Amino acid sequence: MGSQCAVVWDESVLGYDLGGQHPLHPIRLELTMRLARALGVLDGVETIKPEPATDADLERVHTAEYMAAVRSAPLAGWEVGHGLGTDDNPIFDRMHEASALIAGASIRAAEQIVSGKADRAVNIAGGLHHAMADRAAGFCVYNDCSVAIAWMLEQGVERIAYLDVDVHHGDGVQASFYDDPRVMTISLHQHPLTLWPGTGFSTEVGSGGADGTAVNIPLPPGTGDADWRRAFHAVVPSVLDAFRPQVLVTQCGADAHREDPLADLSMSVDGQRATYQDLRELADSYAGGKWLALGGGGYSLFRVVPRAWTHLLATLLDRDLAPETTIPEDWIAHTVRIADNVPLPTSMTDGADPAFQRWSGVTASAVDTSIRDTRHAVFPLHGLDPVDSRD
Repeated sequence: MGSQCAVVWDESVLGYDLGGQHPLHPIRLELTMRLARALGVLDGVETIKPEPATDADLERVHTAEYMAAVRSAPLAGWEVGHGLGTDDNPIFDRMHEASALIAGASIRAAEQIVSGKADRAVNIAGGLHHAMADRAAGFCVYNDCSVAIAWMLEQGVERIAYLDVDVHHGDGVQASFYDDPRVMTISLHQHPLTLWPGTGFSTEVGSGGADGTAVNIPLPPGTGDADWRRAFHAVVPSVLDAFRPQVLVTQCGADAHREDPLADLSMSVDGQRATYQDLRELADSYAGGKWLALGGGGYSLFRVVPRAWTHLLATLLDRDLAPETTIPEDWIAHTVRIADNVPLPTSMTDGADPAFQRWSGVTASAVDTSIRDTRHAVFPLHGLDPVDSRD
């Protein structure tokens, strides 16, 4: 049995900085760690320093031509192709080095699990799930999620489940393993007809011998805690039970929150806290307790991400924080100086009740339609009944 949870962190990961007013600002990471420490979540925890991914690590997922473009981009000019030099993915100094460090941090976290040193591990700087084999996309240069999964497969792990709760579809990870039966990718996200990247329909289920290993649950704009969690529980436990992964990898983007400026779902930090506890239970029930957690999106930098991911860290460490926990005054005093007049939260709750009613098999709402469509697309491929609500 490994230790409780390995936390991979060093301030050097803040070098992944897309600059200026870019939404993916590294301040969200610094404020998360500061809040977690202020609340005692990390008391006695010795963080593990990441090391950059090697070229061999990255080439399991990315092409050599693309990696060469990333290396040369800071000196080559504004537009170099491969999705680099765009508004979403501006070129920045030491881009390869900073991106390789994020990927290496996720490998380092995976290594703690594969080696048996820990049952759980986390890299909140990771979760860059949109990068493709030969191009950057959606603020993501190298896909650390796919790189860590590919590394684990290389070490002999036979079945890995990747579960993505970011508001945007986990398209890059799905693309990496769409025809690989060893990896199941599951994504709950805002409906692709209403949000970038425009993929993640229920009918995307994998190909060839991997049919059924891509699972997509597209949700209508406005979906809140109760409906989001009903959809989650109507699909995810059943497919994990059928697949029986040896490791559960989760991308824990915080941008499904109702205050996120880049999307339109309506979760609360209370619903996100409940989701992280659900992830912990799923890892324990279906993956032998092996859980690799990564960060992801989240663009309410001061009000949402630090609280959500502090709850994530607390859940991973079995140090769950009560929702009504007061945010320490020193964290508020520090943050108010950089928050540009954003009103700051004073507790770890939004005052929401994340309770939900389980799916009954009745299609009474747009969310129920998504549940039905996903179950009908995927469940028969695993020998499950798409209609029976007990599955």
